[in-house]
Amino acid sequence: MIGCRFSNDPRSPPLTPSTAYDAQDDAVSNTAHEMDEIEPVHSEDGQQAPLPVGLTDLENAILSKLDDDKAQDIVLIDLRGKSPMSDAMIVASGRSHRHVGALADHLQRLMKEMGLGKVKVSGLPHCDWVLLDAGDVIVHLFRPEVRTFYNIEKIWSVESGHRTDSRA
Repeated sequence: MIGCRFSNDPRSPPLTPSTAYDAQDDAVSNTAHEMDEIEPVHSEDGQQAPLPVGLTDLENAILSKLDDDKAQDIVLIDLRGKSPMSDAMIVASGRSHRHVGALADHLQRLMKEMGLGKVKVSGLPHCDWVLLDAGDVIVHLFRPEVRTFYNIEKIWSVESGHRTDSRA
């Protein structure tokens, strides 16, 4: 039978944290206080861009869900008469990989509840750019850096607060 040792055996780890561990905790906690503040997604004074209004219940439900989930710079692009692939395209940004993934997951659930069944989804493993194709509506969810790089609003000549003027 193996016996338990709770004596002052030098091979056993101490039961209380060492002073080096305490100093490390203090350094970590001080670093957390020195970090920059995160900008709020929705401005506190109520000066935010108005939420676009869709022409169908599906478009409005998606726009509302994105707004509820704090997506940034939501843009609705009407493709009726411009493209046979879809009636509308919705572009929005999330703050991080995790936020983009959560937005995509919530939209998948919403679309399933609305009777669309399985929606085609691309880009979920990395969550830099997630595309949800619901047939009549295509949703692009980006991280801000990726959205700026690809700038797909420029393809459809849509003005958004996210676009930067290249002439400046």
